[in-house]
Amino acid sequence: MTDYDANKVKPSASGWVAEQAQRYEESGGTDATDLRGAPCLLMDYQGRSSGDWYRNVLIYGRDGEDYLLVASKGGADDHPQWYLNLVAHPQVHLRVLTERFTARAETLSSQEKARVWPHLVEVFPPYADYQKKTQRDIPVVRLSRV
Repeated sequence: MTDYDANKVKPSASGWVAEQAQRYEESGGTDATDLRGAPCLLMDYQGRSSGDWYRNVLIYGRDGEDYLLVASKGGADDHPQWYLNLVAHPQVHLRVLTERFTARAETLSSQEKARVWPHLVEVFPPYADYQKKTQRDIPVVRLSRV
């Protein structure tokens, strides 16, 4: 396990994600903060095998003070890597607009997911199609400040 250093976080392997994350971070959270109109945050998370820290840009919803992420991978039949890493290492570092803080990730139960799912589809309507596209139950993750 490596200690967290925001300056040593590895960018996403996806070019457009890495570029948006760089713009978001370099602007101090005032630019590149949405994706197709949906609000985005930056999440730094630890790799389950490498122990290295990685950065991703993710659409989020809200549930009270908590942030919600949908591990959709566009409706693919397997979970996104970031989600598998959160299961192994639930402590993450977030930038939401101009604020940076540490949070703890937890996968919602099916009952909790059912309660917040309509809000998440309202935030980003393609989520409904992504769930129809796959037999996998797409996880929803709650991020709570620590």
